[in-house]
Amino acid sequence: MTASPTFHSRLKLAFVSAGLIWAVLHAYIIYSFGFNWYIAAIDSVASVIPLAASCWLIDNNLRYYQPGKGSYINLFIWCVALAAGCTLVVRWALPMLALGVTYNSFLKQSLILRYSTNFLAIGWMAMISLIWYVQQDQKDNEKRKLEAEKLSRDAELYNLRQQLQPHFLFNSLNSINALIGFKPNEARRMIHQLSDFLRGTLKKDDQQQVSFNEELAHLNLYLDIEKVRFGHRLLTEISCDDKCREAMLPPLLLQPLVENAIKFGLYDTTGEVTISLRAEMEDNYLTVIVQNPYDPKTSRPRRGTGFGLSGVQRRLYLLFARNDLVETFPNDDIFTIMIKIPQA
Repeated sequence: MTASPTFHSRLKLAFVSAGLIWAVLHAYIIYSFGFNWYIAAIDSVASVIPLAASCWLIDNNLRYYQPGKGSYINLFIWCVALAAGCTLVVRWALPMLALGVTYNSFLKQSLILRYSTNFLAIGWMAMISLIWYVQQDQKDNEKRKLEAEKLSRDAELYNLRQQLQPHFLFNSLNSINALIGFKPNEARRMIHQLSDFLRGTLKKDDQQQVSFNEELAHLNLYLDIEKVRFGHRLLTEISCDDKCREAMLPPLLLQPLVENAIKFGLYDTTGEVTISLRAEMEDNYLTVIVQNPYDPKTSRPRRGTGFGLSGVQRRLYLLFARNDLVETFPNDDIFTIMIKIPQA
């Protein structure tokens, strides 16, 4: 259980203040029975000191140990014993001060009331301390749980990011290998583009969102590489309104969507294919729509790592705890992916 030094200082101040108020109230009650203020003060001090010590003991014990279910009887026994101890201290200590026969008689007659009062005070202290420290433990446990979940979420996000690089890297290296034999200049150009792309990728951090402009610039590097692979067959259309330019989104979120569109649109076809990307702001969401031609009867994309669309959906869930931010529409001959990124 953790608490700040300021909290402990305030707790001590509250404890001392409550003790002083109790002592003044106790002295006034004794005085109201006809004894002078001297006797009232002596009785008050002798009664409050052991009671305060008992309350401190019960509070300090509950701070480090809370009884489990079924063991509250032990706490009850502690309250009974401490109340009896406080009463016995008063019963044997005060007569030694020779405060008078009348007072000694009053003291004996008030023992049951004193014991009841001590038991109630210690019981209230035990109950308040138990409730408070149980709540603090629950808060600490919840905090540790949230921290553990955050670490787990960050680890999974990191793992998803690590999947992205080799997935794209292997495809690009295969393309470079194919170009080396008959288009060495194109292969060298693609190596430089791949180097720039990977250098930008390594600088990205899932915990820090990027602007749509920055994400778009990184996406264009990726498309330049893919255009070397597919030549004139790959055409792209990118449109967005000015409001989208400064919208924020997780880094490297668009590339898997476009890669998925290229895979479904160009594989097993020989003609030109246009991949379109459209972005707009709508109700405090950045909405991105990616479309590609699609024929479910003839289109059979090659088997990949399975990262693409499922990886994007998983990342958005981990970052925003929502499953409704990715939608797909395989209508007619156009396959559409729409994602929504909440804006703070």
